Amino acid sequence: MMRYLPHTPEEIADMLRAVGAPDVDALFAAVPPEARYKKELDVGPALDEPGLMRHLGELAARNTGAGKISFLGAGAYDHHIPPAVDQLLLRGEFYTAYTPYQPEVAQGTLQAIFEFQTTVSEIFGLPLANASLYDGASATAEAVLMARRLTRREKVVLSEGVHPQYRDVVATFLRSAGLAEGGLVTVPVGADGADDVEALAKALSPEVAAVVVGYPSFFGTVGDVRAVVERARAAGAQVVTATADPYALALLESPGALGADIAVGEGQPIACPPQFGGPGVGLFACRESRETLQQIPGRLCGRTVDKNGQTGYVLTLVTREQFIRRERATSNICTNQGLLALSFTIRAALLGKRGFVETARHCLAKAEYLKAELAKLPGYELAYPQAKTFNEFALRVPGGDAAAVVERARHQGVLAGYPLGEVDPARKGQLLVAVTERHTRHDLDRLAEVLGQIG
Repeated sequence: MMRYLPHTPEEIADMLRAVGAPDVDALFAAVPPEARYKKELDVGPALDEPGLMRHLGELAARNTGAGKISFLGAGAYDHHIPPAVDQLLLRGEFYTAYTPYQPEVAQGTLQAIFEFQTTVSEIFGLPLANASLYDGASATAEAVLMARRLTRREKVVLSEGVHPQYRDVVATFLRSAGLAEGGLVTVPVGADGADDVEALAKALSPEVAAVVVGYPSFFGTVGDVRAVVERARAAGAQVVTATADPYALALLESPGALGADIAVGEGQPIACPPQFGGPGVGLFACRESRETLQQIPGRLCGRTVDKNGQTGYVLTLVTREQFIRRERATSNICTNQGLLALSFTIRAALLGKRGFVETARHCLAKAEYLKAELAKLPGYELAYPQAKTFNEFALRVPGGDAAAVVERARHQGVLAGYPLGEVDPARKGQLLVAVTERHTRHDLDRLAEVLGQIG
């Protein structure tokens, strides 16, 4: 047990003598008695290492997702992450590097950030990418704040196709920024599940700073971003695209090619497994100009040469409050999601451009197969049968209660998807189903079999 409780009674006594305390309890005298936990912790008797490992394994096996075929998506996707990623993350050049604020001892970290920025820029088709943000939701909120600074306008228009948690975070950020009531408008998606271009256009006004659309949408549909850009640009507003699964951009036109001003996303699908809700890594890219460079949130890493002509990496832009006047800071993000950004970069490099595209093609082909199979089942129908989708789609279930279908399927070893009634009671009868390259033909057929039995 010394591995987990390394201090011997003799060492504890030495420490107490050194600090002049009679016992360990005296170290916590400043904590009010009423705030102290007076009971014994219910952790059971001490275990040796083999016993502890067995106990932890038993606890892990109680997770409801363990061993089940999962079609959950809704913002977190189970793509393959090879063991090589974890092994490379353990290299000393990465985990012992000091803060990037001192480049002379952090070249490995700085180069990794630079490569991350390059990868994000290529995926989004936009020239300027930052060193990462916390997750897709905070990246979306930061994009909205940046658009407000660039346009000097207040209002924001959100499509319902933007992930609902992203929309909640945007609303929270804007409330903190003092947005007036009615300054945030959410526009429902159209009958095809995609962005309603005309409705978004009607919501535009000279006060609107940004229009935010999902690409693909939360419901898996792919809308006409170019048409949204045309309407927004005519009104002087910026367009932000939010992508929850960047693998989609291996096959779709990039946001930059479609005219988007800012593109954000969640890097988790490339960086790490879903891990029961976190962590993530926020992706952020935008068009390049002096104004955008000055307003981009977070920080930027650049490549240069020293006086001897040797390549070196440095922090080119830092918006941290301790370096500039606080009122001019463009973000509360004072660092980057370093570990996950590194993991994202390693996985992207292992894939390469060809692997990135091939993985996306597998996702699309398997999702199209499953859509066709599920649409054949009595009582089931696609919520948006004419919509273009990537690897995720909404399905109407018989009986109008998707949560009940999910619960019944769970008892048969299948996590059938995400019941959309969780985010909108009007969608109680819709199930959001996600497919990745990890699903086999057997997995897809098993879902169809289980849903058929339930229906």
